[in-house]
Amino acid sequence: MPFATRINSFASHSQLFWPDLVGKPTPIQMVQRAATVDGLTVLDLNFPDHFLGTQPAELARQIRGEGLDISGLAMRYYSVREFALGAFTNPDPVVRRKAIDLTKRGADAAAACDAPMLTLWLGQDGFDYAFQMDYARAWEMEIDGIREVADHNPSVSISLEYKPNEPRSFSLLPNAATTLLAIDEVNRPNLGVTLDLAHVLYAEEQPAYAAALVARRSKLLGLHLNDAYAKRDDGLMVGAVHSVQTIELLRQIKRDGYSGALYFDTFPDITGLDPVKECETNIRTVRRMIEIVDRLDESNGLTDAIDRQDSVGSQGILQRIMLGGG
Repeated sequence: MPFATRINSFASHSQLFWPDLVGKPTPIQMVQRAATVDGLTVLDLNFPDHFLGTQPAELARQIRGEGLDISGLAMRYYSVREFALGAFTNPDPVVRRKAIDLTKRGADAAAACDAPMLTLWLGQDGFDYAFQMDYARAWEMEIDGIREVADHNPSVSISLEYKPNEPRSFSLLPNAATTLLAIDEVNRPNLGVTLDLAHVLYAEEQPAYAAALVARRSKLLGLHLNDAYAKRDDGLMVGAVHSVQTIELLRQIKRDGYSGALYFDTFPDITGLDPVKECETNIRTVRRMIEIVDRLDESNGLTDAIDRQDSVGSQGILQRIMLGGG
């Protein structure tokens, strides 16, 4: 599987790579630093943030010139102050139209970059107070907005990334079930889901179960690997807290036939970690986890134990492979 990551991570500890840099690194500078990561093959870009002052096709050409590909674009609405009360569900029809049209331009940029997917994290679409929102009307606006974006360019896959809250106290798309309900109502073939492990954890979901539901009712288009303490979007390194759940998730997506990128949505820039070493550690961790998945799927009785819901048996097999011993 290709390994991907967010390029904003590579603004972290900038003096290690650019001793004479004044101000923040540009997107292409961050790409050049990302290209030094051993094992990294693709990147995600944010729209419109990473495209300001440049044409999508030219930026894509520069990225591929560094030996990396583009797995997709992710919409970012938080930089537009008008969207604080919502993007697709904004009560002002002029602002709502601006959000939908911006998202269409994001789909156009993805097509110009020859990128397969546009990810929508609609974090501004939600509410903070009782008696703030007409829920039925807001849901209708959300569905109509997603459908309009999906219809704009059917060759670009639109992936919905859910999150329980932040920046709003309650998101309209907070979990797997609600997101799958929305996809069912939109009813377009180019729609799917992006699972972010930290989001799934603090939605109080079991990651592999969420992936199984997505495979049953839609399709998994993106997978964001990271870790968290299930209270917020911590963006920790892969396997730092929930190693077993991550391994089970990797086994589930293998069984379901997922072939997209494994994207590291981690935040080394928050605490000033070396982003190159951090990303290389994530890659090594996931490769080891995939080796464990392959060993679990060998003839060792795991499937039989799961079929019997024999937790003692399945845990014994897992721990023996993970920790060694007889």
